[in-house]
Amino acid sequence: MGILSSLFTGVSGLNANGNALSVVGNNIANLSTVGFKSSRSVFADLISSSLGGAGGAIQTGLGVALNGVQGNFSQGSLSTTSNALDLAIDGNGFFILRDTSGGSFYSRAGQFHLDAQNRIVDPSGFSLQGYQVNTSGLITASISGVTLPTTTAPPNPTTTVDIGANLNSQSTTGTFSLTDPAGSAQFSTSLTVYDSVGNSHLLTSYFTKTAANNWTYDVVGSTSEIVTTNYNAANINASLGLVRLASGTLTFTTSGALDTESVVTSYDDGTAGGTAGGTVGQAQIDFVSATPNQAIAFNFGTSVTTDGGAGIDLSTQFGAASGLVQQSQNGFGAGALQTFSVETNGLINGRFSNGQVRPLAQLALARFPDPLGLVRTGKNTFAESGTSGQPLVGAATSAASAGSWPIRLSSRMWILVKVLST
Repeated sequence: MGILSSLFTGVSGLNANGNALSVVGNNIANLSTVGFKSSRSVFADLISSSLGGAGGAIQTGLGVALNGVQGNFSQGSLSTTSNALDLAIDGNGFFILRDTSGGSFYSRAGQFHLDAQNRIVDPSGFSLQGYQVNTSGLITASISGVTLPTTTAPPNPTTTVDIGANLNSQSTTGTFSLTDPAGSAQFSTSLTVYDSVGNSHLLTSYFTKTAANNWTYDVVGSTSEIVTTNYNAANINASLGLVRLASGTLTFTTSGALDTESVVTSYDDGTAGGTAGGTVGQAQIDFVSATPNQAIAFNFGTSVTTDGGAGIDLSTQFGAASGLVQQSQNGFGAGALQTFSVETNGLINGRFSNGQVRPLAQLALARFPDPLGLVRTGKNTFAESGTSGQPLVGAATSAASAGSWPIRLSSRMWILVKVLST
């Protein structure tokens, strides 16, 4: 039995090390596989029998066996690429993928691209999973395949206009006239606003000093863009193609700070005198082929009396030439997706042709209690098993549960390259 046992022991060594060479060979074969995690062989000795002795001290072995193949999930190195969808996870986590049948897989390989349906997929066509964005641009708790929009993004009508200007305190007084807007006003500024369907309209605000520390502003638009049938002829200059839309008053303190802002008189009621609104600064305008009575609030700053502010953050009346300091509005037209980027927290932001940047989705990552228990399923993917435990899913940079490690996503233009080791 001793001679046969020695032969069996040698054969066990050949078999075990032959299988170990297969593991090494697989590591070498995948040297250029992006996101590949190498493995190592784990050996265990085999005990045949005990020949006696105190406490069974005289024992003979029967050789060696391959006790397991253990994956190496240590962090790999990163290298730059020219593809915006080449991603890498810096930390403990996996991309979540789903095949066409809905099966879930997990991967460290971040080579992604857009398919014919604008879905983000890996080279095998598995769909990358992420948190969806609702119509308000907020990240939801719903996870599904990430698809970039192919339709035009809806417009946002202008609701607020901020105008910051200095009105020269030394200006002479006068009266605004629609027959000569530029000549009768002491200062003017123009700004593009958007209606409910995303059409742009140029509105000009004319400022006229009516008394010491008192100014009026008149908002004028083009007759080709306004429903002129809603406006009285007294507020229309057909020869210049202008229509007066709204007017209001501003007063200033003796130190030049904005003191009060009036409610706005809108002229879309068909009368020459118009109708005063109920909200300070809010005008009502009727654009062609858009929702009627569009409310646009004109804000000139936090006035002292009306708003309880300092009165010097936007419009002022100092002894200097009238001039525009700043102005802005919150509307924009419809736009198509032009480009996108992936941030370090996995947020995919899209830049649209209307200049807007808004989130499209946020990538979801998974962490496992025991990643060594994951089952290799080929194509750079892993599957959950009873040993690995259930995935803990969260956004990049978030902790999936108490005691877990942060999950972080590297910047775009990077992929994970595993450096093989013995």
